[in-house]
Amino acid sequence: MHFERKTYSNEELIHLYKSLLLPRMIEEKMLVLLRQGRISKWFSGIGQEAIAVGATLAMDPAEWILPLHRNLGVFTSRGMPLSKLFLQWQGSPDGYSKGRERSFHFGSREHAICGMISHLGPQLGIADGIALAYKLQKTNRAALVFSGDGGTSEGDFHEALNVASVWDLPVIFLIENNGYGLSTPVSEQYRCESLVYKAEGYGMEGIRIEGNNVLTVYDTLRGIREYCIKYQRPYLVECMTFRMRGHEEASGIKYVPQDLIEDWSKKDPIVNFENFLREQGVLDDRQMEDIREATRQTIESELNLAAGPIVIHPDEEEELADVYAPAPFPGEAPSVEGPEKRMIDAISEGLDQSMLRHDNLVLMGQDIAEYGGAFKITEGLVHKYGKSRVRNTPLCESAIVGSALGLSLEGYKSVMEMQFADFVTVGFNQIVNNLAKIHYRWGQAADVVIRMPTGAGVGAGPFHSQSNEAWFMHVPGLKIVYPSNPYDAKGLLTAAINDPNPVLYFEHKALYRSISGPVPEDYYALEIGRSRIVQDGDDLTIITYGAGVHWALEYSAAHPDLSIHILDLRTLLPLDYTAIQESVTATGKVLVLHEDTLTGGVGAEIAAWIGEYCFQWLDAPVLRCASLDTPIPFNGALEKNFLASARLHEYVEKLLQY
Repeated sequence: MHFERKTYSNEELIHLYKSLLLPRMIEEKMLVLLRQGRISKWFSGIGQEAIAVGATLAMDPAEWILPLHRNLGVFTSRGMPLSKLFLQWQGSPDGYSKGRERSFHFGSREHAICGMISHLGPQLGIADGIALAYKLQKTNRAALVFSGDGGTSEGDFHEALNVASVWDLPVIFLIENNGYGLSTPVSEQYRCESLVYKAEGYGMEGIRIEGNNVLTVYDTLRGIREYCIKYQRPYLVECMTFRMRGHEEASGIKYVPQDLIEDWSKKDPIVNFENFLREQGVLDDRQMEDIREATRQTIESELNLAAGPIVIHPDEEEELADVYAPAPFPGEAPSVEGPEKRMIDAISEGLDQSMLRHDNLVLMGQDIAEYGGAFKITEGLVHKYGKSRVRNTPLCESAIVGSALGLSLEGYKSVMEMQFADFVTVGFNQIVNNLAKIHYRWGQAADVVIRMPTGAGVGAGPFHSQSNEAWFMHVPGLKIVYPSNPYDAKGLLTAAINDPNPVLYFEHKALYRSISGPVPEDYYALEIGRSRIVQDGDDLTIITYGAGVHWALEYSAAHPDLSIHILDLRTLLPLDYTAIQESVTATGKVLVLHEDTLTGGVGAEIAAWIGEYCFQWLDAPVLRCASLDTPIPFNGALEKNFLASARLHEYVEKLLQY
């Protein structure tokens, strides 16, 4: 292994050595604790320390790094207290995640580290968002994100690199090519000669380097960082290394040929760097042993600080409270008065006024800039606020959701337009595992709104008409709003943007231009989690939302002999249980109406809750009127038959018979 000293002083080389040695010696201690049962799992980075250490030291301490589970050197090189790391690894409430996360699946704003999720690839898109924030701030910074060789096979890798290149973002994508993804060798992972060749396909520069040479990593990454900042471009780095232990300790390495292990053992990053330091006269054996002993004492001292039984007394109230960041109260709702506006215009006005109010708000989505979006809701905004804040995106839904989270790490707000709610499936992982869980995991808010044009009734067929709000009701950490009229559409959108939590904002396509109503001209916000009584009644209650509100109103108007109580939920997560109970007691007969298919829909949850908490006020079983359990058909007659509205009269009559 060849080291180029260049102009590095003895002090700089010794600092690199100490930084390299620390994670190795911590790992050796952790393997002892693992055998003693004091920690439950360990993903070893032994033999790969030069990459994490060299790359981290090459970055500015304020620049975000997104590491993987073998990158202990990132955490130690950022100066995180070892005692707190030890507590984290033992599942202590005094660690970085209150005992909620394992090993390195956590982050720390103080140290500019964003921890991974087990899905590996999604963090690449987060790095795009961080780099976009740096670009908007005009700061001389770059983001660094790690991937393994296996992670490069994921779609998130493609999306993140594509977005970074198209948007000219200062991101360093670092691949640790350690030969195996668990037991799968790289020969079964990809067929290009080198992963760095992928860089050319994205129009970015790339380099392949010796990952076990700490000087090579450090020197190369320093230069690449300068390049990314100067030219505002991404860069792909492939670091060749080898995983000397199992994927995690329990899995072992029996599948690895012995000669391969022996060959890479000769390339040990610490042993080779020690030989270099001896040759250069920087350190002798006695001095190295002194450093080792001092490091050993530091580790033992910090471990003693974290000693003692790990005791957690679960606090249900605290657990639930930490799922969401505190949201501002919007104030009293204004009167429902003002000029008549269509729903589409109210949404557009809410976006416009929010852009004025929040200079850190960024809009992102396919075709939303000059074209104005598929439904023309963002038309004209790019001319008012510029392409830096109203951004067309490639067809990379996962990376854009990830970018929205990355923006949030740097204090930005974002609204992403999912061109059709149906397309959310390709961003699902980012939403349910990154956005929804990050505040509970380590207290980081995800200040993101995703607009979801939804619903049928427009003859758009199975993939442009779905009502998929129920998919997300089962995910703690998300909020879901679903307005039915222009007044609510504007007020709930501005509230969603003000809220530091991830909000899915469902807007029914068929209501865009068919529904009008009074909308205050001034900026206002409505409280998320509060429903609205549309009309009082005595005979039966219809609990609904979205298009269902208008179906219920039309039915009521067509049957003046019936006194129907209609509750518009407006928010699906969290539900307004107080209003639901009051609506149950108003009539004793409840029909839950929604456009989504029946099985597992919103109505099932509401009906179950009413049965559990409001049984004494019921005069009949709670009925659900929903659309057929089929995909949504294209043909108009078939679509009309599919929708819940086709069966509304049948269910009302059935309920009234009790």
